[in-house]
Amino acid sequence: MTTPNQPKKPVRHKKAFWHNIRFKYKITIVNENTLEEVAGLRVSKLNGMSVLVCVLTILFAVAALIITFTPLRNYLPGYMNSEVRAQIVDNALRLDSMQSVLDEQNLYIMNIQDIFRGTVRADTIQSIDSLTLLRHDTLMERTRRETSFRQQYEEAEKYNVMNIGIHTAVEGMRFYRPLSGLIVTTFDPAQQHWGIDITATPGESIVATLDGTVLLSAYTAQHGYVVCIQHNQDLVSVYRNCGTLLKQEGTAVKAGEAIALTKAGEQNTHAGSLHFELWHRGRAINPELCIAF
Repeated sequence: MTTPNQPKKPVRHKKAFWHNIRFKYKITIVNENTLEEVAGLRVSKLNGMSVLVCVLTILFAVAALIITFTPLRNYLPGYMNSEVRAQIVDNALRLDSMQSVLDEQNLYIMNIQDIFRGTVRADTIQSIDSLTLLRHDTLMERTRRETSFRQQYEEAEKYNVMNIGIHTAVEGMRFYRPLSGLIVTTFDPAQQHWGIDITATPGESIVATLDGTVLLSAYTAQHGYVVCIQHNQDLVSVYRNCGTLLKQEGTAVKAGEAIALTKAGEQNTHAGSLHFELWHRGRAINPELCIAF
């Protein structure tokens, strides 16, 4: 005689579990004085878990969007921006090239010293490369004075990225002298003198130092006739105290093309000198670092 089938326990436990998480609880806010129910909310454990999962999903999506569309992704392994990676590689190659040039110059200087001492005859040297590769030696040890100077200079230039940006901007450019003359006043930012003053013969041509577009060609009460030219690489050249203007605003000019004339009748005087400035991204550059006057 067979016995009736007994109910399976796992099914009962499963029903009890679903009943437990779907069972609703009532949260009530009651007025303490009148015991009147002000507000009530019926929730279950399933509702609470659903809300928690939705909140976590939204937070994860927001974090993923921030990391994907902001520079923060560059800090994640394998997600570095291609431009940043290219810049790092370029800087590493440039540093390696600079180190090679520095080593070559050190060897060249040491061999020049040997020529002065008479160790190496000057007529045996065919070229600079042969002089550089003539021998390999070690440099003299640094003196305390040199070490102290190096430390002071490196500390002062540690956070100065302006020089690097300027040299990168003007690298490979050929600058024309705006005027053939003597420099009577040099570049001095401490005195708020943002350019150089050049004397010249009256009526001489003032030429554009680079290709560009004339931004300003007008007379000013403080600086007389002024020409301002916009060039590539965020460079701007300014020519103050001109005598006669030859170009108008908006005109495209070539490097070496005449843009103005110097003043007449004031040769070799400060009043008749040309004031020339060179700017890069709003900062003044010493023109003597870029142009051979």
